[in-house]
Amino acid sequence: MNANIENSIEAKVEEVHLSFRESLVVLAVVSIVCLASNWAGTGINPIKALPAMLIIYGMIFVGLLLTKYVRIGFPAVAWVSLISVLLTIPVSPVSAAILSELKNLNFLSIVTPVLAYAAMAITKMEVDLFKRSGFKIAVISILVFTGTYVGSALVANALL
Repeated sequence: MNANIENSIEAKVEEVHLSFRESLVVLAVVSIVCLASNWAGTGINPIKALPAMLIIYGMIFVGLLLTKYVRIGFPAVAWVSLISVLLTIPVSPVSAAILSELKNLNFLSIVTPVLAYAAMAITKMEVDLFKRSGFKIAVISILVFTGTYVGSALVANALL
């Protein structure tokens, strides 16, 4: 019976891929929301933080281009990370300029709306999977989160 339920759930799941243009539009909207969130969290004017957001947008744009045209199975997040690291390592000639602009963005302020969206983007399939897993998955999750938090606190306390 469980196999039939899993097969029917998998059959209903339809993966949606955005086109390159749609990805850029979504990225622009997310950038605007992140600028507003940064403004609310830090008080830094969005016009002052705009160059930093444009730098991040540009890095992501190049990563998406590489994903589209360099077909080696490298995911977009890896390309974006590689571009970002290469542009900001100390030996990069543009590193100082980029890092001085990026100081106008607060990581926690811009990641908050992204995490909120991720929380809302839970699919019906994931909820059904959670229901089938029962209370055991919740207990294990709480133990893992608690262990991670306590472990991090111990390391931070010992080293800081």
